[in-house]
Amino acid sequence: MIKDTVKEADTRMKAAVQALEDFLSTVRTGRASSALIERLQVDYYGAPTPLVQLASISVPEARALLIRPYDESVLKSIEKAILASDVGLTPNNDGKVIRLNVPPLTEERRRDIVKMVNSRVEEARVSIRNVRRDLIKSLREFENEKLISEDELKRGEDELQKITDKMIEQVDAVGERKETEVMEV
Repeated sequence: MIKDTVKEADTRMKAAVQALEDFLSTVRTGRASSALIERLQVDYYGAPTPLVQLASISVPEARALLIRPYDESVLKSIEKAILASDVGLTPNNDGKVIRLNVPPLTEERRRDIVKMVNSRVEEARVSIRNVRRDLIKSLREFENEKLISEDELKRGEDELQKITDKMIEQVDAVGERKETEVMEV
């Protein structure tokens, strides 16, 4: 019973770390990355479709992205989706491909991005702590129902705390990496 609870904690906490990593991959830094626009929803014949399914996205230079749609008829829709998004990039359409130039970030914008990254890191920490709280509550209920002993409860709580500490360290490391990447000129 405790092993199942610990396994569930590990799974749910890893999901929180993964969600943070997925979000941070879309955060703009000084250099071009296809992750900035891969998940952008494009209206494709009336259905919202991720850009990565409609076009190949390459990074020919450090500050440029090249979007080559599989179907040229979707160029205008891709252009509209980029303009409507909060990516902050202006597409250059030449009839066959779309080029996006990624301008260097200002110091003020870098600080704003770091604040946003830090708030997302804190949200991930809270999420991990909430998982720990829920599962400790479950363990205590097991103990009240006499399904586990008091010693097993203590051992389970200790294991949950160790996993929590490990996952929070991972979240902090992910946040620090992204912060360094953003502040890099």
